[in-house]
Amino acid sequence: MRALTISRHGGLDVLELRDDLPRPTLRTDTDVRVRVDAVALNHLDLYLLAGLPGVTITPPFIVGTDATGVVTETGSAATGVTVGDRVIINAGVSDRSCEYCLDGEQPLCPRFHVLGEHVPGLAAEEVVVPAWNVRAIPATVPVAEAAAFTLATLTAWRMLVTRARLQPGDDVLIWGIGGGVAVAALQVAKRFGARAWVTSGSDEKLARARELGADFTLNHDRDDVPAMVRAQTGKRGVDIVVDSVGEATWERSLRALGRRGRLVTCGGTSGPLVTTDVRRLFWNQWDILGSTMGNDAEFSAIAAELGAGRLLPVVDRAYPMEEAQAAYARLQSAGQFGKIVLRMR
Repeated sequence: MRALTISRHGGLDVLELRDDLPRPTLRTDTDVRVRVDAVALNHLDLYLLAGLPGVTITPPFIVGTDATGVVTETGSAATGVTVGDRVIINAGVSDRSCEYCLDGEQPLCPRFHVLGEHVPGLAAEEVVVPAWNVRAIPATVPVAEAAAFTLATLTAWRMLVTRARLQPGDDVLIWGIGGGVAVAALQVAKRFGARAWVTSGSDEKLARARELGADFTLNHDRDDVPAMVRAQTGKRGVDIVVDSVGEATWERSLRALGRRGRLVTCGGTSGPLVTTDVRRLFWNQWDILGSTMGNDAEFSAIAAELGAGRLLPVVDRAYPMEEAQAAYARLQSAGQFGKIVLRMR
């Protein structure tokens, strides 16, 4: 079986497309086998190359956390999909038995793990996953967009809809438009009738964001983002900030946040340690919210959106699997707008 792998940490040169891996087998009667048609890259894939704290790989380790394909086999107790269904895959796997799983909050499971990070991933000709980790989608959804959909959209949906309690008319500030989660957050914000403020250091990316419906665009390299937000909102500030940057933006995020505002984060690409003035926190009665991926109900919700032709992701470029290093280099350059896809066939 062909798969994209790494056997050690390092740079792009450690990526290896192999064709000698064994086909996976169904482990339980609730598993399904999927023939993978395409996978999409995430920044997590770059972090995995360099090495993640507490994560140990067993060579050859299959990479990839986003994929689409067709179900080719189902276990006797698998439900929700049948052979021949085109599906999207949720890379977050839980034990289904802990108190959080039983409460419908699978991402909080103490044994939660991510395919392509903690265990081998999805960039292979065939994968075997639990049936509850796939959702059927219409065959009319383009393959590249289906591959690029799940991780970013699921993350953005949980951040805004579940954690930050997004409402029509809310003002939402999204840092770093161009990345998958930021673009998905813009789409979710507009889907719910919010006003979207987006930032980038690239005027070209800001122009693309306006085409997608962004109401306000700010160049964070030259604009005083909090001051401009305050000026445009009559000093009120925004209701929600989506900040996955961390150290470099945290203080500005809080200065842009209005009373009863919600700051929601799913990462810290510029660094994990931030400083918060607790006096402003309690005086303004802010909510500081963390968020990771999504639960079964949220996965079903975004699959329904995709099936209805909404929240279709922006694909920056699609590469054949043989050009994986070039695809990773494109992601590493931060020049992309939207998701980068690798075609398996």
